[in-house]
Amino acid sequence: MKIALIDSGIGLLPAAVAVRRLRPDADLVLSSDPDGLPWGPRTAEDVTERSLAIAEAAAAHRPDALIVACNTSSVSALPALRARFEPELPIIGTVPAIKPAAAGGGPIAIWATPATTGSPYQRGLIEEFAGGVGVTEVPCPGLADAVQSADEAAIDRAVAAAAALTPRDVRAVVLGCTHYELVGERIRAALQQPGLPPLVLHGSAGAVAAQALRRAGQLPGTGTESAGAEGGLTVILSGRAAELPLAAHTYAEGRLLAAAAPAR
Repeated sequence: MKIALIDSGIGLLPAAVAVRRLRPDADLVLSSDPDGLPWGPRTAEDVTERSLAIAEAAAAHRPDALIVACNTSSVSALPALRARFEPELPIIGTVPAIKPAAAGGGPIAIWATPATTGSPYQRGLIEEFAGGVGVTEVPCPGLADAVQSADEAAIDRAVAAAAALTPRDVRAVVLGCTHYELVGERIRAALQQPGLPPLVLHGSAGAVAAQALRRAGQLPGTGTESAGAEGGLTVILSGRAAELPLAAHTYAEGRLLAAAAPAR
């Protein structure tokens, strides 16, 4: 089987690794848009156009499902992607994990890009899933870009700035941008308060990976896996066949995927 993922950049790595852990035999197609970065300042129409382009590049490899591993793309382009590709190709969007975070009680914080923070989209999710729970929306300017470029100093500055805006008593943090999952432990270290229970981080990678397998009709553990098989990897950068970007190798997720053979 084959699962494709799209994102503006390397934010698709956590979801790709989540698929790999659930189905080690699955081939992965990673299609991103380094030529168009950053997507945050772009209009919704522009994000939709670029999302469709990288999805077309991924769909050419005939995957069984396609994960939109990008919050910005999911907000702006999901209807257009589904109209273009479904029902032949199931499309799975990424939604911030506000519902499971709120289910654990509050207070919680939602770290997201400045464009997403305070948006009608995010406010709607808070109203639907976090009623009665204390929620702080925390904008994280520059964090996704710093993660994308693996700029250690810039990551530290952006995490520290967002941590300063986060109430000290939060029990859980929603990582509202897929790039943030790559530096989750750095975020946890910046927020953890002495004497309080361990802070819980809520990302979306595991949930979207499991949903993609369900939509593809290939659940993990159903006996459909090829025993001992290891899936291959195809990387597409702004429509061009390529290797994983150098910045991806900075993160454990990137190094794990880099060890895969080219997809068959």
